[in-house]
Amino acid sequence: MAPKVAIHAREGSFSGRWIEYCQQNNIPYKIVNCHANDVSAQLQGIEALLWHWAYQVPADVLVAKPILRMAERVGIKVYPNLATCWHFDDKVSQKYLLEFLDAPLVPTFIFFDQKDAFDWIEKTSFPIVFKLSKGAGSANVRLVKNAAEARSLVKKAFGPGIAQSGGYFIDLNKKVTRVKSRKDYLGVLSRMPRAVLEARKRNAERVLEKNYVYFQEFVPDNLYDTRITIIGKRAFGFTRNVRKNDFRASGSGAIDYDSERVDPECIQIAFDVAQRIGSQSLAFDFVKTADRKPIILEVSYGFNAEAVHACLGYWDSELNWHEGQYWPQELILTDLLSC
Repeated sequence: MAPKVAIHAREGSFSGRWIEYCQQNNIPYKIVNCHANDVSAQLQGIEALLWHWAYQVPADVLVAKPILRMAERVGIKVYPNLATCWHFDDKVSQKYLLEFLDAPLVPTFIFFDQKDAFDWIEKTSFPIVFKLSKGAGSANVRLVKNAAEARSLVKKAFGPGIAQSGGYFIDLNKKVTRVKSRKDYLGVLSRMPRAVLEARKRNAERVLEKNYVYFQEFVPDNLYDTRITIIGKRAFGFTRNVRKNDFRASGSGAIDYDSERVDPECIQIAFDVAQRIGSQSLAFDFVKTADRKPIILEVSYGFNAEAVHACLGYWDSELNWHEGQYWPQELILTDLLSC
């Protein structure tokens, strides 16, 4: 039987479970290489293309969106579609997208002119949050405590540029604190040399961020944020506790799956915004204002599948609860084939 599904395979991506699901359910599939010169020929006769592309892979960043767009144009179903991923790992684009949709976004200020940024700094209050447009898990995010610190960041952004966070031991503390046994600890240590080499390679490939600055209003007194992941007409939700002696929750690894902690208003907002964007799957990060109103920090098509699978159920668009554990990769694949 001719394959109907094409999967770009990458270690650590959604592709492993897509392949397993196709094998278990007798869905004809083929492995393709979307980086190859003959990718258009590889996709001949294919019904659907699944490519869990990553911002950490330079070739993905360069060609994923044009290839997915052209596949859509010739009638191939794709995941992710452009509506889902064009703003991925691009907080500048997310700001304009969410503002045009009149979504409840944390007040965000972007400047492409140094003088405009300096003028704004003189009128704003502190602390404020500085971010680079790229990065996940709270990488490239810092709390700016005063105007002098803000001006220093502006000068650097409009001068030599700012390197994306990618230290050799980034998130090492989080990995160590998660270990539950001596065996786990030794496993973390055994993987360190490879992690250092991979970090060195990533850092060498990164381009400095420059000629813009991105600030967000600091929203205080949040002990945790809320992550809502929309997959089709399903909402998976959990909260993440703020890191110790920090203001950030994203990347903390301190996940709480108590559904009573998830504000239904976050779910409603996420469903509404995802529908207007036209996304197939999208993760929303919420915090709450002083008057306890949910407000979006950022969105991402990329999310941790294991964290979603650990949820004890999901809400549908009518906020009815459906108990059970589900692999998001399988839901994405079945949604794509049924559309």
